[in-house]
Amino acid sequence: SGVSWNESQHCRLLVPEQLQLCRRNLEVMPSIVRAARRTQALCQQSFADMRWNCSSIQRAPSFGPDLLKGTREAAFVYALAAATIAHGIARACASGELPLCSCGPGPPGDPGPGGRWGGCGDNLGYGLQLGAAFADSSSRAGRSGTHGSKAVNLHNSAVGRTVLSDSLDTKCKCHGVSGSCSVKTCWKGLSSLDEIASDLKSKYLAAIKVSHRLVGPRKQLMPKDTDARPVTETDLVYLINSPDYCTPNLQLGSLGTQDRQCNKSSVGSASCALLCCGRGYNTYVEEVEERCHCRYRWCCSVVCRRCRRRVERHVCK
Repeated sequence: SGVSWNESQHCRLLVPEQLQLCRRNLEVMPSIVRAARRTQALCQQSFADMRWNCSSIQRAPSFGPDLLKGTREAAFVYALAAATIAHGIARACASGELPLCSCGPGPPGDPGPGGRWGGCGDNLGYGLQLGAAFADSSSRAGRSGTHGSKAVNLHNSAVGRTVLSDSLDTKCKCHGVSGSCSVKTCWKGLSSLDEIASDLKSKYLAAIKVSHRLVGPRKQLMPKDTDARPVTETDLVYLINSPDYCTPNLQLGSLGTQDRQCNKSSVGSASCALLCCGRGYNTYVEEVEERCHCRYRWCCSVVCRRCRRRVERHVCK
């Protein structure tokens, strides 16, 4: 995080497969670093109330078995990382941060009645091209992992970029007297990463278990269950079943859910029944201090008092 990325020796911090890419694209490295941090935050945010809460992503790039053995959790992380890096580069182009790219090209035609193309759209094409080069370089190099796991990782990364591409939409800003919107300036922009992560979590829940086997002249990813629907370019796929993540198991990459805070009144994944895996929970009462009785003072500040209240916490045994 403290690297300025203005000298090529900094690229040695990366895995070997990304070294030359880094040296040729030093100016894009801050965007990639931001994308890596954003991927970590989004993953933990998306799974905060589930047994697997993505805490293992903090050890990147030294992943554990939960993210190395082709689980559905790994599928989500690879897809999210690929989408986030492409999104970050596309936005960096549009904001003028990168010297080798600029705004995305305007589409043909017009955006509709009273509209005109303008502004600076996200450069999705450049983001996808350079993002794929960085995100997929390790899997394509083929130095570690099985052929099946590499094929699954590349597929899931491509799914992430497909979801990102599908999110590109027309965005407009109104102009006119009293906000009449008689004239609109429009551009093509990507959805927020929160929306992308939400879409990918839905795909995680519907992921298909596959095997990498010979079909005709080459190996393909095929559903493990013969009754399952065929794999498409928008499906996340995985090779092995995940553990239940209830108890610690280093060989499986499970940290367990002991000492996790649960929601006693919930019936979802954050409920004490599901999160604590039937082991029960302990209840604690603690006192918290917070701002209260806030009022606006002219001009221009808000003054609050400090209040203390008792809060009940429920923690898995």
